Amino acid sequence: MAAATRPAYSLFIGGANVPGTKNETRTVPDPSTREPFATVAVGGADDARHALEVADKAFRESNWASDDGARRTKALFRLAGLVEADLEGFAQLETQNQGKTIRESRFDIGFVVRTLEYHAGLADKIEGETIPVPGGRFDYTSVEPLGVTVHIAPWNYPLLLAVRSIAPALAAGNAVILKPASLTPLSSLRFAQLAKSAGIPDGIFNVVVGSGSAVGEALVDDDRCRTVAFTGSGDVGRRIQEIAARRMIPTTLELGGKGPVVVLADADLDRAAKGIGWGIFGNAGQMCWAGSRLLVDESVRAPLLERLVALAQKLKVGPGSSPDAEMGPLVSPEQQESVLGFVTEAKDAGASIVTGGQRYTDGPLSQGNFLPPTIVDGVNATHRIVREEVFGPVLAVQSFRSVEEGISMANETQYGLLASVWTRDLATAHAVARRLESGMVVINDPPTTFPQTPFAGFRGSGLGSEQGRRALEFYTRRKNVMVNVGRLKGPAK
Repeated sequence: MAAATRPAYSLFIGGANVPGTKNETRTVPDPSTREPFATVAVGGADDARHALEVADKAFRESNWASDDGARRTKALFRLAGLVEADLEGFAQLETQNQGKTIRESRFDIGFVVRTLEYHAGLADKIEGETIPVPGGRFDYTSVEPLGVTVHIAPWNYPLLLAVRSIAPALAAGNAVILKPASLTPLSSLRFAQLAKSAGIPDGIFNVVVGSGSAVGEALVDDDRCRTVAFTGSGDVGRRIQEIAARRMIPTTLELGGKGPVVVLADADLDRAAKGIGWGIFGNAGQMCWAGSRLLVDESVRAPLLERLVALAQKLKVGPGSSPDAEMGPLVSPEQQESVLGFVTEAKDAGASIVTGGQRYTDGPLSQGNFLPPTIVDGVNATHRIVREEVFGPVLAVQSFRSVEEGISMANETQYGLLASVWTRDLATAHAVARRLESGMVVINDPPTTFPQTPFAGFRGSGLGSEQGRRALEFYTRRKNVMVNVGRLKGPAK
């Protein structure tokens, strides 16, 4: 019996599927089984330059940027509708490619739809202004798109984090080139087909799959690239910033976090435990804003830890496609090894593995990239598991004796993306939130965001802001025009 044919995905440039200049492909494995289920074309620097050429021409010749925005509004609303109509197909593909549970994938694709709708509603509301000036002059500003924008997306939320920057760039009238993560490009390529069907002109939206060193650098280090949006590691983000700085182009960089979860003595521990669990075990902990550092008042440490251990041990781990799975696998064997390395190192340094911490050795889960929910107690600020981003289902536990000490510990990090506060006293909650050095703070909630709320980090977590109205403004430039209309003549006599 012949083996089933694997779906084959191509690059998407100029409104067409193309194989790439070198005709190279690679197989795409399912993280739950490590078995290949699809093939995808792999592009290189020549494909990146071709996409830049096509996008630049489309930007100048398609009228995508030159109308009043109504065309872009309609196209983005149509695109949102097409994605929503195929939500289940997208969710199944995202789960098979990335590994997360089907429930999480459905939520992610729903967020994609809402993001497109939000920016569709802004596309025809990009406005300049008139400015009173002395003399016989008329002064006004016009708001223009930048041109070709480059978007380099990560693998943990493949389509959601791509569309987070693509939607405002398209709404503002730019031409877009997306480089998805090499591990998880499939939903982006499927999305590109719908963009064409929605009426986005050929060349305005392009997808080039390939390595960061080949495709990514070729896209960024080109005069036709007018800005870069990147989500990923700090080392890569700094490299992108160096290249962009040479050409004086703006960047948005979201570079991860080491989120503190500050639990005060008066917190609702049952509610906190559920929120903390979602904030570290959701998407198998592969989240830039994961609440990976638990900082808990010493007086409630034991009862909270008891609740968290019970939650972790009851969590159903399994293939993302399983309808009752509550946590899926890690994205790759390499990521599994990286996470285990953090846990082993912490244990060797004297920390205690309260639950989890080892790979599955038998049964179906041993065949995939699975790790159990893990809680590590007895850590301190010198441990790498406290200082660096683990990007796995691992919670590191510390305690404090005063609110002041808790705030100090929370801020003892190179990152500053998202922090959480759990307390019944809202006055204290606001006071603590003000002093946390983090771009986002949630109070009595797990990590939460919406398309209309800013997503931004401080310090090593990056530059700029995603989501919200200001995200669209980032993809525009403002031009001032002053006209000397001459001295006004009086009425004829």
